[in-house]
Order: sequence, then structure tokens, then C-alpha cells
Amino acid sequence: MNVDVTLLPGIGVRKDFALAGGRRIGVITRKDGTNELIVSKRDDPDTTQASITLSNEEAAALGNLLGAPQLVAQLGEEHRELPGIRTRQLPVQEGSRFDGRTLGETAMRTRTGVSVVAVMRAGQVQPSPAPDFTLVAGDLLVAVGTTEGLDHAAKILGC
Repeated sequence: MNVDVTLLPGIGVRKDFALAGGRRIGVITRKDGTNELIVSKRDDPDTTQASITLSNEEAAALGNLLGAPQLVAQLGEEHRELPGIRTRQLPVQEGSRFDGRTLGETAMRTRTGVSVVAVMRAGQVQPSPAPDFTLVAGDLLVAVGTTEGLDHAAKILGC
């Protein structure tokens, strides 16, 4: 899929792509740091039909909502032929005792046998996070293991 990037002098940058139905959807990142989710009119891709201003936190949450399920589905498909292996998203919730602490401090692998293969943060993927990777509220850990191990990992994180 081609993402078009358009410099908007004095405003910021527009990044968008064409949907199958002919509309375009994208984001304008303004110079002041705000983000605007935009959808074009069907008959005029240069005219915005709808827009929603998002804070950085809201944009990050939306990125996680859209990105993590794709990653989990892809990993699940890759593990489909391995009996007993599952993939799951594990959120680090606001107020979690691991907010601001490292992945290693969870002792996830030792305690559950579960491997954290990626962390989704603000719509970005951090693959193969090291034990010194600091977790923050809003992170989605993409974990692989047995159903029992993943259930235990979710309890550890307070999910």
C-alpha cells in the first residue's frame, strides 16, 4: 500500500493513502504537535469530509488499537501449526506496578515461560525488547507461550 506524504507549508505534514472505495484516509501532523485524523470525500480526494483532532496520547492509543491486532494475528498465523503455542496482547495499565519498571523486573519468562516478542507503544513496534526495556502505561506487550503461561502473565501485569 502506498502512503503519500505531502508537505503542507506553514501547517505540517499530511500522510494518507487510498482506500478500496476511493476515499483517502490519513493524518495531518501539525507543527504545533497536534494530529488530525482525516477522511476525504469519495468524489474528491483533495477535499476533507471529516476530521478529528487527536492529542498525542489519543493518537498513540489509536495506533496501538490498529497495529497490535495485526501483529498478534500475524504471529498467531505463524504459530498455527505449533500445538499449544498461543500469541496474546498484554496491556500495561495505568497504575500497574510495572509502569516505569523494566521488562526484566517482571521476571515474565522465568515465572511463566512466556516470551515477550514485541512491545507496541504509540503505534510503533519495539521488536524483541531486552530485559532493560522500560515499560510504561499504555504499552501492549505481544507475548507468545502456552495458554496457562499467558493467563499467568496477564495476572502478573494485572490485566
